[in-house]
Amino acid sequence: MPEPFNAPLDASTRYCAVLGHPINIPRRPRCRTPASPALGLNWRYLAFEVHPDDLRAAIEGAEAMRFVGLNLTVPHKLLAMEIVDELDESAKTWGAVNTVRFEGRDDRGAWRPLHEFETVPRETRSHGFNTDSDGIARSLREDLALELKGAKVLLLGTGGAGQVAALRLAVENVAELFVYDYVSAKAEAVAQEIRKRHPQVNVTVGFPKGQVDLLLNATPLGLKTGDASPLDGTPFSLGQARAVYDMIYRPAETPLLKAAKAAGCRASNGLGMLLYQGAKALEIWSGKPAPSK
Repeated sequence: MPEPFNAPLDASTRYCAVLGHPINIPRRPRCRTPASPALGLNWRYLAFEVHPDDLRAAIEGAEAMRFVGLNLTVPHKLLAMEIVDELDESAKTWGAVNTVRFEGRDDRGAWRPLHEFETVPRETRSHGFNTDSDGIARSLREDLALELKGAKVLLLGTGGAGQVAALRLAVENVAELFVYDYVSAKAEAVAQEIRKRHPQVNVTVGFPKGQVDLLLNATPLGLKTGDASPLDGTPFSLGQARAVYDMIYRPAETPLLKAAKAAGCRASNGLGMLLYQGAKALEIWSGKPAPSK
């Protein structure tokens, strides 16, 4: 199979990109590059540092340049809910957008992926999706061999990815869910949403006193060199957790994961989640099944 970037750029080349702030452009893993050659697509995958204040302009600019689509990472997933023109049911359900597909209206009035048009259509739009939910559930099962139904879980962080994780854990019928955010109002809002949608799940804002089956970190603490553990200054001990999952994938071992392994916990970073949600995004963009390995 030829490498994704071997083919020369030409007028038919189309682009996708990930937007984030911060974003570690040189070290983003290869699995985020769509498998263009395998699917017969002359596409390139780029990465851009975009400040939240500039997110709307970045999305509109990518649409104007006929990009295939975008992936969104910290801190853009919630902001994009108010920016994209159309929300897929997945984005409405999970309350965040991590994948954008650009579309055009054809002569029959139907919306189609923008990359299918040979000339620029008169009407275009941005269509927001969420692929994080399936990605986190699959990664927890496969990377930690964890049965979610009936589990006790502590979730740290209720931003875009954390909110999606909390709602997905409720859908999976965890028995107890403890949510914590340094902005307590955010954690309470997520807890209230779960109580409304999934009253069978016992959800608490704060830390458990006993054991949990899973500690899931959805905060950005660990992304930067010198970051503290998200547990620093909290009453929770890693001795209370049987397994630890950190959504961060670069660095591969955060201070939290290093401490978790030392404490004898099963531990995994977020690379599996990234792989699975990225493969789903490629399917949304291309309309073709995507290889995930």
